[in-house]
Amino acid sequence: MRHIITILFNNFETLDVFGPVEIIGRLKKDFNLHFHSLEGGIIISSQDVPVLTKPISEITADNYILIVPGGMGVRELINDNNFLDHLKALSQNAEHILTICTGSILLSKTGLLDGKRATTNKRVFQWTAELPEVDWVKRARWVKDGNIYTSSGVSAGIDMTLGFIADLLGYEVAKRQSTEIEYDWKEDADWDPFSEIY
Repeated sequence: MRHIITILFNNFETLDVFGPVEIIGRLKKDFNLHFHSLEGGIIISSQDVPVLTKPISEITADNYILIVPGGMGVRELINDNNFLDHLKALSQNAEHILTICTGSILLSKTGLLDGKRATTNKRVFQWTAELPEVDWVKRARWVKDGNIYTSSGVSAGIDMTLGFIADLLGYEVAKRQSTEIEYDWKEDADWDPFSEIY
């Protein structure tokens, strides 16, 4: 049983979290879901969805999979050193890290993406010019570099999570999940028509 730690903050993007959670949460024998925020309590998404979280200080697992979503709240947090310090400490103890959308921008501000390949939401790709230490991949649905997975825009997190499940538990497990939820899984990590639009 692996623990999944999802870090939430106000104005996170709802589908960034609950797209991957739909996939992972179906695999109850393999994963245990946890939702945390800096201080705990109710966190509200950009779409006004409330989620009850526990404080980061209550994370007791030694080894876990970390999920970092994006959303409008990222704009405030990229300069919040307290949050970034906690995110860095959590990331350093993670078995795997999955970022969705601009969650990769947050992770990059910790320095843990330095020298690594990563992607982010193409609509805000200009942000990456301020972070030259990262090898930003403009055309990608998602990118895997070592134990870190980064995905593009909002729904790309679902495709990336299925790719992660395929890597971890096998292709058939991932394919079965996509079929059961009637989702057209984009299995090719390089598939990215949105990079041309934006």
